[in-house]
Amino acid sequence: MLRTSAILCLLLLAGCAKPPPSFEDVPPAEDLYAEGLEELESQRARWYWPFTDRSDAIEVFQGIIDNYPYSEYAVLAELAIADSYFEDKMHEEALSYYRDFTDLHPQNEKVPYAIYRAALCHHEQRKAPNRDQTATRQALEFLDELLARHPYSEYAGPGEALWRELRLSLARQVANIGDFYMGRAEWESAAERFRSLLNEYPGLGLDAEALYKLGICYAEMHRLEEAESIFQAVVQNYRDSDAARDAADRIAQLGRGT
Repeated sequence: MLRTSAILCLLLLAGCAKPPPSFEDVPPAEDLYAEGLEELESQRARWYWPFTDRSDAIEVFQGIIDNYPYSEYAVLAELAIADSYFEDKMHEEALSYYRDFTDLHPQNEKVPYAIYRAALCHHEQRKAPNRDQTATRQALEFLDELLARHPYSEYAGPGEALWRELRLSLARQVANIGDFYMGRAEWESAAERFRSLLNEYPGLGLDAEALYKLGICYAEMHRLEEAESIFQAVVQNYRDSDAARDAADRIAQLGRGT
């Protein structure tokens, strides 16, 4: 009797189950894309809510890719999924979609945008200046690609500004290490850092100070002729800087043999 009841229940459930949707039941790609965008905007409007979840929008966009893989909206949906992950601060997932987009659609007009956003994914994962800077360097790789391949795109300007910001961050890290060694009177190690700073990160506004400190390191290592030559270079090339005035004082001291 129990077995008969169980079979009847299964038959009833089977009769109530919905059949899988046919292709005719799927809305047009354009409508799905509009629905996905509307869902995204709805989530953005909830800025006051500490936790937002754009999985519903992602599901809609994925539906476009699954059902209309050759549609122009499928291409846009790929980028929309990347943006959804980015806004949810799921940067690794967003990065994967941005990279796939540039690889699969290299001629698409949105490629500069995807490259720039890929750089932002790494930028958002940066660590403190005194910690590992791998994410910073990876962001710079994408920015280098953006500026080399798409120098006239609308993202070249903000990309260049971010490139300079990240380069300056790395340069300051090197300068801080040089200062650390100077404070410990480890002059050769300090000099190595300031040389690296001048060679790898020129033109970021740190040259005069780095060159002056390199001169100090050489003077402390009793390489006086090289030190004086460096101080002269600071005076000649950075006339209005504090480093130039300090370098002039150092030259005078060297001339007096002190």
